[in-house]
Amino acid sequence: MDRRVGTGTLYDIDDPRFRIHPSQQMVSACSGALLTSLSMTPLDVVKTRLQTQQKMLLSNKCFLYCNGLMDHLCPCATNGFVKKTPHLNGTIDAFVKISQAEGVRSLWSGLSPTLVLAVPTTVIYFVAYEQLRVRGKDHYMKFHPESMGTPWWIALFAGSLARTIAASIVSPLELVRTKMQSQKLSYLEVGQALKSMIHTQGILGLWTGLRSTLYRDVPFSGLYWTSYECIKSMCNVTGTPGFQFSFIGGAVSGSIAAIITTPFDVVKTHQQIELGEKLIYTDTPKKTKK
Repeated sequence: MDRRVGTGTLYDIDDPRFRIHPSQQMVSACSGALLTSLSMTPLDVVKTRLQTQQKMLLSNKCFLYCNGLMDHLCPCATNGFVKKTPHLNGTIDAFVKISQAEGVRSLWSGLSPTLVLAVPTTVIYFVAYEQLRVRGKDHYMKFHPESMGTPWWIALFAGSLARTIAASIVSPLELVRTKMQSQKLSYLEVGQALKSMIHTQGILGLWTGLRSTLYRDVPFSGLYWTSYECIKSMCNVTGTPGFQFSFIGGAVSGSIAAIITTPFDVVKTHQQIELGEKLIYTDTPKKTKK
């Protein structure tokens, strides 16, 4: 990928002289995560309300939803508050009724846990991908200096490994978040639950559920970045891609990856729900007396 500098000479933007620094990548990834959270959470709240009213709410059961940045496991409830929720007749009606009954701010419910966990996950993921990609390209160019492009397998490798790294780092935090959100536990009570888990399952128990997360996310990330880099190559994109190409190229790449990895997504969803029900409705520490 090249760009013109000064007199019109083409330069590789992955050249160390023009390369974006990790700190700049972190700011960019953080900004993207914040924008996605703020814009997608209201739509996600509406979607979740519409889905839950269509099924019988059973005790000791969970449902899973994703807001574009992370998955959320929610316990179903049968209390009076849920039964008093007004019936929703479509997306627009849901926006209006939720805003009237609970206030506009309720459309952003669940935003805090998303920001706490999804922002660092996104930063780790995108920074790791860029660093792995440029270093893989540097290594490749040492042996193929005459090459004019980057092989597709570098993007595949970088995307897959970056997702594995990000998911592995935040997996224990995801376990804590699920416990705290579902059972309203204090930090002390969460610590007791984690201590019990480590005692019975070992330190690897903190990474419970990581395998199901990797089932979909790793193939998706590898296919997404491979498709995106191939599209850039086929379109002869030079320099930094503009907003229009980034938007369309990202949408096409995401669609391709989503279609191919749907079976993995089904497996992941079922395993996450089973794990969530186990975490939420079992091994609950005793409430501390005040």
